[in-house]
Amino acid sequence: MEAIITIVGFLGAGKTTLLKYLTNHYLENNWQPFIVLNDYENASLDAIQFTDKLEPKWIRALTGSCICCSGINELRNYVNRIPERTNGITLIEANGTSDACSLMEFLGVGLNDRFLPPIQISVVDVKNWQKRGEHNELEANQIQVSSLLILTHLEKTSKEREEIVVKELKKLNPFAKIITIDSINVQLLSELLPSKNKAQSFKHQKAHWASCSCDLPNLPDADCIYDICKMLPKSLLRVKGCTKIGNNTKYTYFERNPDGEVFIRPFNGEPTTGAKLLTIGPNSETSILKKAILDSITKANKRLL
Repeated sequence: MEAIITIVGFLGAGKTTLLKYLTNHYLENNWQPFIVLNDYENASLDAIQFTDKLEPKWIRALTGSCICCSGINELRNYVNRIPERTNGITLIEANGTSDACSLMEFLGVGLNDRFLPPIQISVVDVKNWQKRGEHNELEANQIQVSSLLILTHLEKTSKEREEIVVKELKKLNPFAKIITIDSINVQLLSELLPSKNKAQSFKHQKAHWASCSCDLPNLPDADCIYDICKMLPKSLLRVKGCTKIGNNTKYTYFERNPDGEVFIRPFNGEPTTGAKLLTIGPNSETSILKKAILDSITKANKRLL
């Protein structure tokens, strides 16, 4: 029977990093993974990053809906159509605002008999755990029915902070194993059992934030990325984009995490929807995005004079 592993966690916690780690290890051990990525805006932007490892037919991007509620039927129907493979395993990355408890409750209903009951892994950003203000409840919800909790961003915090977070996690989910990404035994993940922990009630609709995107022209220099991320409102919990920089013929990917930290890295291939700037959170409005882009380019042109 084929295992289904769902990866959940707050925006910027490191879900895609974990998904890449698992995918690489499964491929190295002759497994055949199928990947499903869910996001409010342009999930294909992340999906393309896996095409250097997997053929596109083994990757599915679900955009514009939340797979724990409005998109659950689409997700379930698509999983049921995944071809049988030798050593097959299905990996699902939920968007950062998913109600992880509802996802586990509804996903397993109506799946084909060839699948094992879905299990869930939650990624926990130790640095920012429960520092989300009004979003703390959502973050706590995302670990309550997980079978395994993966600690991330440990290099940015102290051992004392890690111990405090682990203690809080155990109170919310005393049954889950808590480890770091480099301690994962990938071969044993498919043998994990669904969590028996009872989740607290959560009104997920208040986590349905606005999202939007707009075209992103070539940027004069990399400083434009930092300027755009700085100019956009802090209420935007997630900022990410993909474009070309200067005379570089290859694309560059960037993202701003909820804590304001900006990451820039090479982009694999070419975005199918073209260069884009995407945001999730209150004040996600196209006009705001376009103004930040224009102001950053104007600032860059003055630097280059």
